[in-house]
Amino acid sequence: MLDLPDDLSQLRILERLAEIILRDIRIKISQVEKRQAAMPPVRARREVQWVLSYLRQGGRPVEDSVHLSDCRLAAAHTRPLTREQAVDLLTGRTVQACAICRPDTDLGILE
Repeated sequence: MLDLPDDLSQLRILERLAEIILRDIRIKISQVEKRQAAMPPVRARREVQWVLSYLRQGGRPVEDSVHLSDCRLAAAHTRPLTREQAVDLLTGRTVQACAICRPDTDLGILE
């Protein structure tokens, strides 16, 4: 609760100020809503769940490991993978699974 004065004239001034502030807020909300309504809808991107991380060897990219997409240990260069691609890479032992984010566990691949 605010510590408001007991003086009626001061309370009326505060009331008027609150009305002015509320009016300005409602005007701004209306402007923002109109601007957002005029914008084209944003297409939701399909969430990538697995990525293939690449390392550089001799100036060439070399497949390194499979990670969950939010893993911070993935190299700077990655490529999104479908579930099937990730399973193929990990079951074919082409690349290793990240030991931290464990995409193999996420994919249901048991060792």
